[in-house]
Amino acid sequence: MNKREFLRTMGGVSAGLVFGPELLAQYASVPPVELAEDEAFWAAVRAKFRLDPQYINLENGYYCFQPEPVLEGFFSHVRRINYMGSRYMRTVKNDEKLRVRTKLAAMAGCSPAELIITRNTTESLDTVIAGFDWKPGDEAVMANQDYGAMLDQFRLMARRHGMVNRFVDVPLHPASDDDVVQVYANAITPKTRLLMVCHMINITGHVLPVRKICDMAHARGMQVMVDGAHAFAHLDFKIPDLDCDYYGASLHKWLSVPLGAGILYVKKERIAGLWPVYGDPAPDDDISKLNHTGTHPCHTDLGIEDAIVFHEAIGGARKEARLRYLQRYWSDQVRGQPRIVLNTPAEPGRSCGIANVGVAGVTPADLMKTLFEKHRIWTVAINGAGVHGVRVTPQVYTITAELDAFVKALRAIAA
Repeated sequence: MNKREFLRTMGGVSAGLVFGPELLAQYASVPPVELAEDEAFWAAVRAKFRLDPQYINLENGYYCFQPEPVLEGFFSHVRRINYMGSRYMRTVKNDEKLRVRTKLAAMAGCSPAELIITRNTTESLDTVIAGFDWKPGDEAVMANQDYGAMLDQFRLMARRHGMVNRFVDVPLHPASDDDVVQVYANAITPKTRLLMVCHMINITGHVLPVRKICDMAHARGMQVMVDGAHAFAHLDFKIPDLDCDYYGASLHKWLSVPLGAGILYVKKERIAGLWPVYGDPAPDDDISKLNHTGTHPCHTDLGIEDAIVFHEAIGGARKEARLRYLQRYWSDQVRGQPRIVLNTPAEPGRSCGIANVGVAGVTPADLMKTLFEKHRIWTVAINGAGVHGVRVTPQVYTITAELDAFVKALRAIAA
């Protein structure tokens, strides 16, 4: 990334105003993998967050609060819309939402005609699941490790339409991509219409070979829906590179958007085949038919723009490299240690910032409780789908000293 790319503007706000042009220019030529270990640079990133000093937060995967520039931008949007009232809603809202959606689409690498802003991943993917024209006996394939809200929606469709759900188990430590692809391939029958696949499994951080799964499924006439809740703004990629049919993500996780924002991508040729959840006058081939929101907190939509500026000021490749470095920094220190169990693949390319760790003989709930009450480290317990441990999700503000404290705590508990 060169200096000009660093200093480009988005939404009228310069990336240079976020961190300062001198800092950005200083690091403009440093490769992402090298910069990932430069604590001085990431200390400057950390300084943009207001952090609670009473504990170490390693649970950013559910929701990561905004850095101060994004939070202040959000407050300004709330005040402006509150000041303008209904005049904003009737004369300005639609144009501004389209502007934000266009920037999101550019970040995702797709056309604005293929992407809408939703509230979260659940709403995005449930819109697709409910929008399928299911017939009795139609089948869908999904994993037991998939997010529960989408599994619940598939079960609802089975009750309502008589379709059939087929469940697979993704191996925790696959020897190759083919091991994962074959799990899905083995579950496909002539009645299968849709596969749901995680880009990054939320409970383990396992990054799946989505493109290979899509290629396999498309060769057999299947459509693929991808749960990208933890991959968007975490991994550096473009949605069309995956060649999936549908992609949903939450923006309040790794993009640090104010709560209440997500995206749904639908490949252009798939739009007409989906039924909208709510009645809408848009044509069948217009994705806006899936985005009938009514009156909603549109200041959250505008906060997306500020979050994109912050994200781009760091750079997607640099952010991915840092998050992977942080995960490997602590997990490499405890992998193979007595009583410590890593539920995340060891191969670097199969994970990034998220990992899951357990201690033999200690329940996930007790491990989470001990980490917080005794060591002041906040995580979340995972106990299901063959995974027993706590999920650890650092963010760009996390420093290695905090991970040193986490490693020390894990070793003490295991001992």
